[in-house]
Amino acid sequence: MATLCGVEPLEPGRTELLENEQLETEDEELWTQDGGDHEGWFCVRTDPFPCPAPGCSFVAVFMTAAHLILVWEERDDPNLLYHAQRAKDVGRNPHVVGYAPEYGPSASYYAWEAAGRPVHGVRR
Repeated sequence: MATLCGVEPLEPGRTELLENEQLETEDEELWTQDGGDHEGWFCVRTDPFPCPAPGCSFVAVFMTAAHLILVWEERDDPNLLYHAQRAKDVGRNPHVVGYAPEYGPSASYYAWEAAGRPVHGVRR
């Protein structure tokens, strides 16, 4: 099969495989590298709630994404307030608190958004 402008054609089904491989790598790199020091940032503590993924036993007491506590640099960040209100709307009793490392691993809300909003842990 001929190539167009030096680009090899993809086999049927290969495009999806490449996208999945790239996403796994990007998510893993982001979430392992985003373990920066977020002490003094803010997070939303809630009543305990289980991870919605089938077969996952993780129970969160903070707003999380990919099993990481979402943190915001400013207490009055509009996105923090929006998500706290959503937690209130579903009865999770949210409270904005200062994040401390002993709560568990964290990720910046904006890093989570930039990663495409992954919702479950990368790998155990």
